[in-house]
Amino acid sequence: MKHITKITDLSKEEILEILKLAVDLQYQYLNTGGNSPYFKNKTVAMIFEKPSLRTRVAFEVAANHLGGHAIYLTSSDILASGGNVQGRESIPDIAKNLENFTDVILARVFSNKTIEALAKNSKIPVINGLCDLHHPTQTLADLYTISDLFGGFPEGLKVAYVGDGCNTANSLFLACNILGINFSIATPVGYEVPDEILKLTKNGNFQIFNDPKKAVENADVIYTDTWISMGVEAEAQKRLKDFQGYQVNKDLLSHAKPNVKVMHCLPAHRGEEITDEVIDGSNSVVFAQAYARLPIAKALLKFLS
Repeated sequence: MKHITKITDLSKEEILEILKLAVDLQYQYLNTGGNSPYFKNKTVAMIFEKPSLRTRVAFEVAANHLGGHAIYLTSSDILASGGNVQGRESIPDIAKNLENFTDVILARVFSNKTIEALAKNSKIPVINGLCDLHHPTQTLADLYTISDLFGGFPEGLKVAYVGDGCNTANSLFLACNILGINFSIATPVGYEVPDEILKLTKNGNFQIFNDPKKAVENADVIYTDTWISMGVEAEAQKRLKDFQGYQVNKDLLSHAKPNVKVMHCLPAHRGEEITDEVIDGSNSVVFAQAYARLPIAKALLKFLS
């Protein structure tokens, strides 16, 4: 039994195995009209403290395609962040109840501590669908997309991230570190990747900047995310000011390789971290990247079953 609370819970070999599973399941679905029932008579319990489009739909559809079921549980249903004072029951009790009825727990929550508590107290696999520090399911979809674009992860491949050193950036940073992909990141001062993430790196195949133009030099991929994530809306005006100069636009793309691919995990705040011209342009693979969430969700359910 294995938990995926962060991308570093997976070895390089396991990441590549999940990506291959995703490719195989996608091929099977497109060429036979369906998938084999690898998740037959099984259920994934989906705890959502935060709203979701791609994560929720991908896992619900994935469970269905693989012959299983998904149960959607909001905070108002079970108060996932609760304790004896704040909620209906403790997180350990929630985990121990869900393991009686379901086969996998997917949790999209505010705090990494909630993910850790679920995993510590669960005898069934826990998947982190997003927390404040990590977003491993998104990163696996990103890797699927990059591999499809470049025929794997060729030597010299460079991914550049521009914007907030948030959960998405953290997981992408660590995944590139595991796979040996060159990675650079540019954030404003005060929004850097946390030290606890840097401590998880194993080699030095990364560069950290405050200047976006330096970060994207010779980049094959430019990646960005919203500057105002869920939970920091009160900081919106300050962030809009602090992130001036970090927009992914045509000028920034001109400092990377001519055919650079642009990625964004969505939802996008168009006109803020990315322009319409770029996200809808020929360099963008944003919606193919979003679609990759489905084969990755299938692969994870099969991998953990």
